[in-house]
Amino acid sequence: MTVIQPLASHQRARWPRSLVALVIARAVNRLGSFAMAFMAVALVEVHGASLATAGAVVTAFGAATIPSRLLGGWMADTVGRRPTIVAGLVACAAAQLVIAASPGIGGALVGATLLGLAYEIYEPASQALIAESVEVERRPQAYGLYGAAMAVAGVAAGALAALVGGVDLRLLFVADAVTCLCAAGLVLALVRDTGGRVAGPQRRGRSPWRDRRLLIMLALGTGFATAWILSTIALPLTVSARGHDAAATGWLLVVAALVTVAGQRLLRGAAARPFTLIRAGLVLMAVGFAVVAYAAPLPLLAVGSGIVALGEVLLLGPSIALVAGLATDASRAGYLAAYGTCWGIAQTIGPVLATGLLSHAVPTVWLTGTGLCLVLAAVTAPVARWMFTEVCR
Repeated sequence: MTVIQPLASHQRARWPRSLVALVIARAVNRLGSFAMAFMAVALVEVHGASLATAGAVVTAFGAATIPSRLLGGWMADTVGRRPTIVAGLVACAAAQLVIAASPGIGGALVGATLLGLAYEIYEPASQALIAESVEVERRPQAYGLYGAAMAVAGVAAGALAALVGGVDLRLLFVADAVTCLCAAGLVLALVRDTGGRVAGPQRRGRSPWRDRRLLIMLALGTGFATAWILSTIALPLTVSARGHDAAATGWLLVVAALVTVAGQRLLRGAAARPFTLIRAGLVLMAVGFAVVAYAAPLPLLAVGSGIVALGEVLLLGPSIALVAGLATDASRAGYLAAYGTCWGIAQTIGPVLATGLLSHAVPTVWLTGTGLCLVLAAVTAPVARWMFTEVCR
């Protein structure tokens, strides 16, 4: 494993232009991603679907994102990072327009499934490009920067959703399609490809599905992603149950985004201690969930949301950087795609689990997330000693 160089030598180094351009492009795309949060509402209000039917359509979308990731990883390692990112964004735009133009539920189901199949194509390529654009020791910070930009853009997306959604819910999908095309244009114009198109024996690298280290990371990632999905579904319902209006949820998301940006400084030197930060992140998320479970005043809910956001900062960047470091250049996107399926799995099982827990009591879903994060934190230490000694050096 590459020896970690002194932190001081990189504190003032500039980020590569391709990386900055990719971050900006994904932030632009994120501005339109609010449409997915309104898919079920649009099906009910525009097409007259039942709640059960709307839930089935959203589930179809979530299930389709799993093969989408794998396809994106294969494409990125075969045809290149940049062409894959552009193709994925254009395909997302086309599927969004299908949903917007659908005259009935059947068309919306087709559009949602197509969107799921396209939705994650660009992600493995984006993550591989980030890993290959910076030094190994700067990867956690680079992924943190990527996540921070997404968080800030996500808050702005809420304001845009309120503006566009008040006119016609179908316009949300049109707006999302426009941001996908704008992001694709930025990538074409400013992002330089870094890998892919590997020919000959080099392409026949080790399959991620035969790498026990990757499978362990996938299990940990699925646990974290499930806890995160539980929290995103429960937050607006918790805010409402505590007597606050819907705008309060937006303010909590603003707090989380600000903490995400401020917390990036903690990722300096993260490559030298990834599992320490991952454990700390899981514990912080558990604490934040426990606070939100019983918090009633809005300031206390904000404290809990901020703690959760800080935990995510410590957890996400080092985790993705670890996975990127397990693979060769020829197989990196495939590894990242395999790891990324944890989000598709969580999106498929998380909503069902969340609604079932919420039917008992609001704190139940938060305490379940707390317990899950604590269990993951407990098993991370032996996993680090058993499987990842070389990575942690």
